[in-house]
Amino acid sequence: MSENRLAQNRLANETSPYLIQHKDNPVHWWPWSPEAFAEARRANKPVLLSIGYAACHWCHVMAHESFEDAATAAVMNDLFVNIKVDREERPEVDEIYMTALQHLGEQGGWPLTMFLDADGKPFWGGTYFPKTAQYGRPGFTDVLRELSRIYREEPEKVGKNRDALVAALRQKARPAGKVTIGVEELNQLANQFLNLFDMEKGGIRGAPKFPQSAILEMLWRAGERTGSESFFDAVIISLRNMCEGGIYDHLGGGFARYSIDDRWLVPHFEKMLYDNAQLLELLPLAEGHTAAAKKYEPLRRYYTTTFRRRLAETFEWLRREMVVTDTGAFASSLDADSEGEEGKYYVWSEREVDALLGEDSKSFKAIYDVTPEGNFEGHNILNRLKTEPEEAKLVGEREVKIGRARKILLAARKKRIRPSLDDKILADWNGLMIAGLTINSVRLDPRQGNDWIASADRAFDFVATKMTRDGRLGHSWRDGKLLFPGLSSDYASMIRAALALHRVTGKAHYLDRAVEWEQLLERHHANPETGGYFLTPDDGDPLIVRPSSTRDDAIPNPHGMMAQNLIRLAALTGQYSYMGKADRLFEGVLPLAAGNLFGHASLLSALDTRLRHTEIVIAGGGASEFVGRAIPAAPLTSTLVRAPTENALPANHPAREKVAAAKGQAVAFVCRGQTCSLPITDPTKLLDALST
Repeated sequence: MSENRLAQNRLANETSPYLIQHKDNPVHWWPWSPEAFAEARRANKPVLLSIGYAACHWCHVMAHESFEDAATAAVMNDLFVNIKVDREERPEVDEIYMTALQHLGEQGGWPLTMFLDADGKPFWGGTYFPKTAQYGRPGFTDVLRELSRIYREEPEKVGKNRDALVAALRQKARPAGKVTIGVEELNQLANQFLNLFDMEKGGIRGAPKFPQSAILEMLWRAGERTGSESFFDAVIISLRNMCEGGIYDHLGGGFARYSIDDRWLVPHFEKMLYDNAQLLELLPLAEGHTAAAKKYEPLRRYYTTTFRRRLAETFEWLRREMVVTDTGAFASSLDADSEGEEGKYYVWSEREVDALLGEDSKSFKAIYDVTPEGNFEGHNILNRLKTEPEEAKLVGEREVKIGRARKILLAARKKRIRPSLDDKILADWNGLMIAGLTINSVRLDPRQGNDWIASADRAFDFVATKMTRDGRLGHSWRDGKLLFPGLSSDYASMIRAALALHRVTGKAHYLDRAVEWEQLLERHHANPETGGYFLTPDDGDPLIVRPSSTRDDAIPNPHGMMAQNLIRLAALTGQYSYMGKADRLFEGVLPLAAGNLFGHASLLSALDTRLRHTEIVIAGGGASEFVGRAIPAAPLTSTLVRAPTENALPANHPAREKVAAAKGQAVAFVCRGQTCSLPITDPTKLLDALST
């Protein structure tokens, strides 16, 4: 291969929008591939690995400063083999090297900049490096030259760092002693989490503020277990302020990734599919609780209306902006930047608002915090944080006027240069969104509910057909190209989606697909040492270690999702071997989680389901009203089991004889362990049985 052939950027033929963003860099980028490492060995050069994603603001900053700069690129090309990775497309690669960075004592983040030997073993790293030294950070080219020198002249130092990091990565996956956590310990942990919360603004105290949906769910479950309103309050306060803050797009719908301040005012403007999916599951809980709890009078209508509107507006945003053409599935993200400036698409000047709204401007500005000086770097981020709930009851003529004003501003905003869309379809993120849409569908009027379930079904069908080979899932699809094979996160999330669709529709093919995917997950991802799962399959690309993280990231960890899936599969199929798998997972994974339970909220929520699992058995014909009442009211630990006759239940099920005695009558039973309630023939009484 000639030197001229090597001196080129190889990203033009990739499918990832993030990689394509870098195809014209003067850096001679390689995609992650065996060929890149072969070139490092041939040239006797270290590897510079740069990991980011399309909506990442600081990734763009480093790209503009360094990767688009010819002089910096010349240093990179001369001293390193340079590999660019989309962390969303290759999360297994990101997981390994982010963990390595943390073992170096550095705080993680993106862009992730790691330095590897020619075998892919890391020896040093960081995140964002400025082009020139500033704020105590060394300049990027200074770092490059020094690390290249050390690699050549002090190989023993490189080897020592490399060996220590690889040993730490391998040790991390080994379970320690047995850990036992019961209901009492879960309550103690929930109280520890609660002590970290800001009970005025919501979220973890301080800045920045992330939605952290897995932690909010864990607190909600603690409220269900204990009846303590403090846990519900923490979630409702958080969601209320997110819904009213600048982190929410008050014109177009949808939530941004996080807030850089402690008030939810100033977002990091990127919109990620997974955040919105998880919030779609939490908002109905808050809406239902505020609708029922006496303490929310006289503001009940404010809270319930706010949560319902955010749900409806976010769904409209998803349909309008996030559905990938001709697929029915959902894109990954919207960028934070447009025209090279973060948030430019979303902010307003008072002058713009006045010109567009005319006589309606005054009332709109009062509600949405629009001032001459602005609330963010001289601009205005629309928000309603300063509006007290008593003043925010937009009813009657005022509500119509404000709604009309929002539509006018949205129409004007559409004329701006839009942030770029990362339109790759990820199976795991789509699974989260399918579940969120499905769970909400039963809380809406029939027409709206049908729209939500139809959207969920279209996305499910695309992933289940176009993103599979021989029944096995792929991970990422774009422009007709599938990144295959899939990851354990894809299986865990799509099984969860299938079970949600089965719960709402009762259609058997969803359950059948969940069973098939669970078998494939066991076959290709099972980790016999822990009872859990490797992220990558047994026939995936070779890596320096086979990742099997147990911590939640921006999405719930596959171990937490699968533990709940297994518990529900046991109830739905009557095959209690699934419960045995769940128990082995807990036994093997909890010791790995014990050192940082804060980062394992989804696993703790799954354990809550195991300890308090409730089956709602709906029997007989004409049970649709029971189903309609059971799903919105059911605790998070419940599984809905349809049993038209007793033969639909296992021989040893405690409700089997009760279903037989009902003789086809529509009836419900609430079962915990080996005990079931008396027959419930009145659907309006089901909630009472669930709360006892």
